Amino acid sequence: MSDDHSMPVGIDTTVPHPARVYDYVLGGKNNYAVDRDYADMLVAQAPDYPPLARANRLFLSRTVEFMAQAGIRQFIDLGTGIPTSPNVHEIAREIHPGAKVVYVDNDPIVSVHNDALLATDDRVVSIRADLRDSESILADPELNKLIDFDEPVGVLFVAVLQFFPGPEVPARIVSLFRERMAPGSHIAISQPSAEGDPEAVARARAAMAGGPLTIDMRLHDEILPFFDGFDLVEPGLVDVTKWRPRMDAPFTRMLVLGGVGRKSA
Repeated sequence: MSDDHSMPVGIDTTVPHPARVYDYVLGGKNNYAVDRDYADMLVAQAPDYPPLARANRLFLSRTVEFMAQAGIRQFIDLGTGIPTSPNVHEIAREIHPGAKVVYVDNDPIVSVHNDALLATDDRVVSIRADLRDSESILADPELNKLIDFDEPVGVLFVAVLQFFPGPEVPARIVSLFRERMAPGSHIAISQPSAEGDPEAVARARAAMAGGPLTIDMRLHDEILPFFDGFDLVEPGLVDVTKWRPRMDAPFTRMLVLGGVGRKSA
């Protein structure tokens, strides 16, 4: 685990942070005592959290591979979180060795780790930005130097839209990227669902209430409109463990829903 007495400049280790909590749950080392304590409390109330986090990460891997097989050679990963191998560029380059990736996150600790990881790779950049200001992200010189919006691009909204309450902000964010994307582009969206076991969902909501992981756990029909303007790829918007699985997943009382859309025009 990280040494709380030698944190990078600008990192607040007195408050748990979603990216570091997620890192800890996935078995990473880029977290602090406050994150571990908070994660342990969450897991005590919502024991499905670790397997759901792993299932979501595997969904990311499968969707990037799917997009790369469909010919996508450039990706934008929004709300990327602390780097966890295999990263998007590693997965994509198994199919296209020259694949380009832009990682976007608003967390300074993510920037620290990504900058170190990507220092020698000119086909991958990391941008520190807030997804609520997507206009600035889309206008960023580093992004536009790497990404050619006249060609198909894969845009990843994996486990990020739940941090924006209500439908308006996430729908607006997705639409801004959709307007820039060429035909043949793809998006992937995943987020925790409110359609799991009611008792488990209620316990998770109670555990997160007022904390840094407070999220909008949406119903299937509340997530589906985020795909407006895209053709849903089979099997549609489903439990992420059921999206083109390669192995059986453990049973969980809660769900993460995910899907991939293709822009046809």
